[in-house]
Amino acid sequence: MNEPVIEERSLSELSADLAAGRTSAQALVAQYLERIDSLDRHGPCLASVIEVNPDAHAIARALDNERSAGRTRGPLHGIPVLIKDNIATRDRMATTAGSLALVGSMPPEDAFLVRRLRAAGAIILGKTNMSEWANGRSLQSSSGWSARGGLTRNPYVLDRSASGSSSGSAVAVAASLCAAAVGTETDGSILSPASVCGVVGMKPTVGLVSRHGVIPISHSLDTPGPLARNVRDCALLLGALSGEDPRDTATCDGAAQRLDDYAAGLDGESLRGARLGVARQFFAFHDLLEPAYPPMLAALERAGAVLVDPVTLPDLDRLGAAKRTVLLYEMKAGLNAYLQGLGPNAPVRSLVDIIAFNQRNAAREMPWFSQDIFLMAQAKGPLSDAEYREALAACRHIACTDGIEAVLREHRLDALIAPTAGPAWCTDLLLGDHAVGGSTSPAAAAGTPSISVPAGNTHGLPLGLSFFGGAWSEMRLLSLAYAFEQATRARLKPRYLPRMESLPPS
Repeated sequence: MNEPVIEERSLSELSADLAAGRTSAQALVAQYLERIDSLDRHGPCLASVIEVNPDAHAIARALDNERSAGRTRGPLHGIPVLIKDNIATRDRMATTAGSLALVGSMPPEDAFLVRRLRAAGAIILGKTNMSEWANGRSLQSSSGWSARGGLTRNPYVLDRSASGSSSGSAVAVAASLCAAAVGTETDGSILSPASVCGVVGMKPTVGLVSRHGVIPISHSLDTPGPLARNVRDCALLLGALSGEDPRDTATCDGAAQRLDDYAAGLDGESLRGARLGVARQFFAFHDLLEPAYPPMLAALERAGAVLVDPVTLPDLDRLGAAKRTVLLYEMKAGLNAYLQGLGPNAPVRSLVDIIAFNQRNAAREMPWFSQDIFLMAQAKGPLSDAEYREALAACRHIACTDGIEAVLREHRLDALIAPTAGPAWCTDLLLGDHAVGGSTSPAAAAGTPSISVPAGNTHGLPLGLSFFGGAWSEMRLLSLAYAFEQATRARLKPRYLPRMESLPPS
């Protein structure tokens, strides 16, 4: 069989190839593993895949046999996907959030979303590297680094950051090491890596995708979500991930809003007549970026969108402090509950244990940055504290009630738009991240959906545009992003440059 080339091949195309007999699940697994070896382990050494699934070939063989017997589970049947290392699997792979402290622990069962993927016929090809503990350990962290996985590198320019914390998931998708991947987001952890790595990433409404079995940071903010090279693939993966789970009560709130097939509603003409609020407060990242934005807005207008320019989300200066307080309280409560669920033989069973482990193993765990966030979280009290309850109410009020929902209603908007983040910055393990800005916090604090789609580039580095809206508006946002993607075709393949090329003459 003359196998189709997998580089840049979409999930949709691979699904069609499988259905037509042009390839097999076993062949796809073999090709992706070969590509992981040549690009991730060797060559540019992206370090985006922390572990491959030793059972991937056997799973692919079983799915091929199912297809041969006339049973097909859907568009993900036989499709290799990667998942972030903070998503539990009860198999021969570890689940560590990038930390050496969890090496040797075994989750009691698959995460709910993993069960959904397996039921849909997806092959869990492996786990992706990530910012250790989802960037929740230190204020001075370098995104994409974990003690277990090392430093994930941006495939466009290797000395640049892949952002985080879903660094490996975004890089693996960009480099065609999988058909699509799953990340998780607390604030920006899907959207920012998607933006700087030139892929599509979606943060769903909190509760669309179950968090059961995902190592927690903040139950008010956390959500898993899909990353893919195009919007249609992102929609296909979202449909497989979403589902009602009694062990995550937030998933029960949106049962009536949930769709089985988000790809079916994509409309290339959906920008025509759509009212989009231009959140100008997120546009001033850096003077060098100013020329990149007018073409994005012009493309939206050519596609028929009505731009309401500008609109403003109020009181964002107060949002950051409230969100940090919520995160610290919920991190302590959530990690303690998750770790206790690993059973009596787990190497660590509380946040106190993790802090002690890191201190004992500082040379390996803290060679570059400390655990100041962990220490601040441990100092917090229970979730019944007034400080926590007031901060949680402030988050929802500022970001949602008086923020996204109020602005959407006041201007009769279909969505808000803003640059997702600035371009990838140089990795600096000693001094940590120095990103130039981002627009992810309002939707994160509100618990509402947002999608980042490739929108342009500056000096070869990708830039993403975010569409964000009200709760359960995933289908509308996906369709708007799809129409923008079709109108611009802005995504560029990664070039694996060792460093930034000289700036062109002015």
